[in-house]
Amino acid sequence: MRRLEPGDPPAIGGYPLLAVLGAGGMGQVFLSRTASGRPLALKTLRPEFGLDPGFEERFAREIASSDRARSAWTVPVVDYSPPGQKPQWLATEYAPAPSLADWVEHNGPLPEPLLRALAAELAEGLRAVHRAGFAHRDVKPSNVLLARRHPLLIDFGIARAADDTRHTRTGGVIGSPGYMAPEQAAGGISAEPGDVFSLGATLAYAATGNGPFLQPGEIPSAAQLLYRIVHEEPALDGVPPALAPLLAACLHKSAQARPTADELMERIGAAPGSWTAALPAELSADIAAKEAELQALLQRTAPLPPPPHQAPPTGFGPPVAYVEPSAVHVRPPALPPAPASLARRSARLRTAVGVVAGVVATVVVVALAWPDGGDGRTDGSGRTSPPPSPSPSSSRSTTSEALPSSWVGTWKGTGPGSASGDGVVNARTTKVSVTVTLHAAARGGIVGRQISHVIDAGSGRDIGCTETLRLQETHATSMVFEAATSTPTDPSTGVVCMPGNIYTLTKAGADTLKLGDEGSQTAGSPARLTRSS
Repeated sequence: MRRLEPGDPPAIGGYPLLAVLGAGGMGQVFLSRTASGRPLALKTLRPEFGLDPGFEERFAREIASSDRARSAWTVPVVDYSPPGQKPQWLATEYAPAPSLADWVEHNGPLPEPLLRALAAELAEGLRAVHRAGFAHRDVKPSNVLLARRHPLLIDFGIARAADDTRHTRTGGVIGSPGYMAPEQAAGGISAEPGDVFSLGATLAYAATGNGPFLQPGEIPSAAQLLYRIVHEEPALDGVPPALAPLLAACLHKSAQARPTADELMERIGAAPGSWTAALPAELSADIAAKEAELQALLQRTAPLPPPPHQAPPTGFGPPVAYVEPSAVHVRPPALPPAPASLARRSARLRTAVGVVAGVVATVVVVALAWPDGGDGRTDGSGRTSPPPSPSPSSSRSTTSEALPSSWVGTWKGTGPGSASGDGVVNARTTKVSVTVTLHAAARGGIVGRQISHVIDAGSGRDIGCTETLRLQETHATSMVFEAATSTPTDPSTGVVCMPGNIYTLTKAGADTLKLGDEGSQTAGSPARLTRSS
């Protein structure tokens, strides 16, 4: 918790901002309060989310529906922004407790009794979410609070809103790369088995201080982590022997082979009340210090009276908060089809042992001249940034530091498109044509570009994007590419293109490249590309 900066707003949505609690891939978090003095965590969402047509409506819908999954292991939603309000925000009850990520980083792995109690509590929390008909979709150490009575799962509704269409149809990847399930890394549906996988990865971090797909001390790229999650086995060295088989079951590559939350509860077999009994003195003292800090701050800050013409909220917890009349949630008119490209909409994943960038839900990127005059260092606002430094590659799978000469050339393929879109926030497409041109480059350098022609079924418009490709990872028979930049293939359509999409191509023959599952490609993309020159 730190003081507000001079540039921070004094209030959002009628709620005063008292301090800064932190920031993450999805946005910034402030400490706030209701008019009656109830402490709130108020999270503002990154503006990139607003680039996705339909996100505001999904956000309101998912936050509202998440109230049905309220339990002792989730923080109640108090209020949230209506569609059309900027910035978008969400206010929940504030729990003065450290996150699992922060606690382990500063104090080391959890002792086995506390680890077992944490496993039981989080499994029970997920069971409550799943029984309500939902999946969390972003279980990770930073989304677990080590509160006094129960560990708490946070960011439930935001994760669902951000993930809703990007995985199932035209989207990208949401979540922290080191903790998402293989089917999630491959762009598939993230459901209850994905939560169990993420729980296993989170518990492995709690037990060892390291994610199960990380080597100690390394800071791998998102591409490395996605590749390992899909293809490699987790490292569970350091996990207590009694819990290692359980975590291995949670981390099974097959979603069908993982235990359910109910089965986890049976296998863990923790006694009721084991969490409070297992709390170490150091953690209890940390919680007490945060509680005292909160009370002191609330006492120093006089609550704001409700502005005139306000009414109590409906449907969200005890009626102690106030919202503006504009917070009446009205379904907005239908939006035009979201664009699609070979890349699922932006999955700009930046990883530094658990730090993950938020994901924008529109198709691909910025402008950078290629092949002449550009160097891959321009972002969407025209600002320049330092050239990328190649991230350390895994000794387990990296075989080269450059694109093999046999890959150089032009490769083309055509896919059938997808008729499963709803035509409102997910486009229905009739054809996806892709041309990838590659030239010699070292790992970390600009290696070529791909041009997508994605034909919208309703309008016949080309809503594809043209991307500059960076060689992100090299493996024995496969290469991982990241979209350094992207612009609309047809500028007249007004398609918004965002950077950061990840693709894996595998050499399937002298003149054939196979598009891997663990990437950002949209539904209906060509499965194979054939050499044309």
